[in-house]
Amino acid sequence: MFSTVVEMMSHVFIQRAILVGILVSLCAALLGVSLVLKRYSMIGDGLSHVGFGIMTVSSAIGVATPLYIAIPGVTVCAILLLKIGNSKKIKSDSSIALISSTALAIGVAVTSVTTGMNTDICNFMFGSILAMSKSDVMISVIVSIIVAILFIIYYRKLFAVTFDEEFAKASGLKSNRYTSLIAVLTALIIVVGMRMMGVMLISSIIIFPALTSMRVFKSFKSVVISSGAVSVISFLVGIYLAYIYNISTGATIVLVNLMLFILFSIIEKIIHE
Repeated sequence: MFSTVVEMMSHVFIQRAILVGILVSLCAALLGVSLVLKRYSMIGDGLSHVGFGIMTVSSAIGVATPLYIAIPGVTVCAILLLKIGNSKKIKSDSSIALISSTALAIGVAVTSVTTGMNTDICNFMFGSILAMSKSDVMISVIVSIIVAILFIIYYRKLFAVTFDEEFAKASGLKSNRYTSLIAVLTALIIVVGMRMMGVMLISSIIIFPALTSMRVFKSFKSVVISSGAVSVISFLVGIYLAYIYNISTGATIVLVNLMLFILFSIIEKIIHE
C-alpha cells in the first residue's frame, strides 16, 4: 500500500487532484450541513447544471479558462434561485428544476452545434482529475481558502440562520444576507469541484457527509467537524481506489461516501439499542 501511495504521488496530476480535492471536499462538507438542515440540498445539483451550461458555452466560444466565466455566472444564479424560491408564485424546488434544466439544455444545445460531445464535455459531466490544469488548481485553491475563511468568520451567524431563521430575524440578524452567503459559497465550491467530480456527482460531496454525520452526532458543531472528516477521508480513500482499479474518481468517491453512510447508520442503530 505504501509503495502504491508513493507511486501515486509521483504524478503531478495526482498531486494537483489531492490538493484541490481535500480543500473542495472539506468546504463542501461544511456548507452541506447548513444546506441539509435548511432543506436546500438540491441547490447543489441545480447549480452544477448551471455551471455545466456556462462552462460548455465558454468552451464553445473559445474561452481558455471557463472557470473565470462560470464562477460569477453561477454565483449570480445562486442568488437568483433564492429570490425566486422565496417568492410565493414559484416554490424553491420548482425554481431549481426550472433554472437547472434550462441551463443544462442550453449547454447541450450549444455544444451539439459547435464542438460536439467531445472529451472535454464528458469531463464536465463526470469529472476527471486529468482535466485539471495549473490555472484550474490555482483558482480552486484560492476559492476554497476564501470559502473556508468566510465560513469560520461567520460560523455563529450561519448557525443561527440554519437552525431558526425566524428567531434570528427577531434578534436583529439580517438572515437573508447570510442565507445568500451560504448560497454564494456553495456556488463557488460547486464550480471549482466540477472538474474533479463532474456535474452529475458534485452535489453528492455536499449532501453525503452531512447526512452521514447526522446518523451519530446531534450538535451542529460535532456534525460540522464530523462532516469535514468524513468528506476528506472519503476523497482520499476514493482517489486511492480509483488509481488502483482504474475507476472513475468521482464515482469511487461517491461509493466510499455511501459505504460510510451505511457504516454510520449501523453505528446509530447499535447506539440506540
